[in-house]
Amino acid sequence: MMCERLKFHGRGLAVGLFWLVLLGRAAGVETPAREVLVYPDGDRVQGRVVERTKDTVVFQSDRFGLLRVPAAGVEIIPAVTPADPAPAKPAVAAAPPPGATGETSTAEETTTESATEARITASLARLAAKLQESFKPWSGRFAFATEVVNDTAERNTVSVDLQLQRKWKSNEIQLKGRYDFSSTDQRTTTDMVKADGLWRHDFRGKGFTLYRPGLEWSRATYRAGVPGDYVLLQQEIGAGLNLWATNKAKVRTGVSENLFDTWGLVPGGEHTSSTSESAFLENELKLPWSLLLVQRGIYYYSIATATDGWENRIELTKKFTKTLSTALRHEVRRGSPDGKAQDYTRLRLMFGVDF
Repeated sequence: MMCERLKFHGRGLAVGLFWLVLLGRAAGVETPAREVLVYPDGDRVQGRVVERTKDTVVFQSDRFGLLRVPAAGVEIIPAVTPADPAPAKPAVAAAPPPGATGETSTAEETTTESATEARITASLARLAAKLQESFKPWSGRFAFATEVVNDTAERNTVSVDLQLQRKWKSNEIQLKGRYDFSSTDQRTTTDMVKADGLWRHDFRGKGFTLYRPGLEWSRATYRAGVPGDYVLLQQEIGAGLNLWATNKAKVRTGVSENLFDTWGLVPGGEHTSSTSESAFLENELKLPWSLLLVQRGIYYYSIATATDGWENRIELTKKFTKTLSTALRHEVRRGSPDGKAQDYTRLRLMFGVDF
């Protein structure tokens, strides 16, 4: 009888020790934290990153297995591990040392600013990914500028710019569209739509040929107080030489023939056509601190009418991140050979999203 009781108690003790071991292991094992893959459209998948390169993210998801997704526009939320339990607060809190309140406030402000910057960066990355998806295989930039000034007059300015580019070994195509609007005391002073194109072909030597079509539609043009709205179609056909061509600097020069067609948009407006010869100089310089300087100047001279004119455009671009950039652009035009296009000088600070 005594032996049976000892066996029973022994079996009970063994079972109790078994459950204590299991409970101890369960308490000691933590569920591994999971990373989150956020797609550009907001969909989320849990798992872990296996590999991440410049173009691709390899992600081992919990539900869908191994995924390979483009890195552009994808956001990875890191795993969050449980924090250690906070120590019990004392009954009487000690007085903070001098300056502690200011330091805490500064730390909180820094954290808030970092979170805001992260959200802005993620939003720009998603916008760049959507633009790239819409225009691929082209690369480009969407830029904008706006200004509202109220002093002796009320002035409003808006500028929107879209640039697309695609390069091959011997060919390059550029497409540009822009809209500029300005008003002073609710009177429109600039209302212009411009579209430009470029096709350039490089030969085996230093030579190249180009074709530049351009369309300009001005709906707020005045000469001596008289409206002179117009549509201008310019076509430039030229050839030139690559004087300097490296990864950091490009210098090109050449000559071209220009065809101008202008349609007046006011009562009594007419269509006129003219031609003009020209010489041009182009520069592309990659500078330190992620700066890019692009300049194109052209001088017109019409042999038929003995008139001349010139244009120059220079743009300095600074890239802050892969998708965020700003550009300072200066443009000037004087004496357009067609005789009707409006002269102007413009200086713009543009903010852009690269894709």
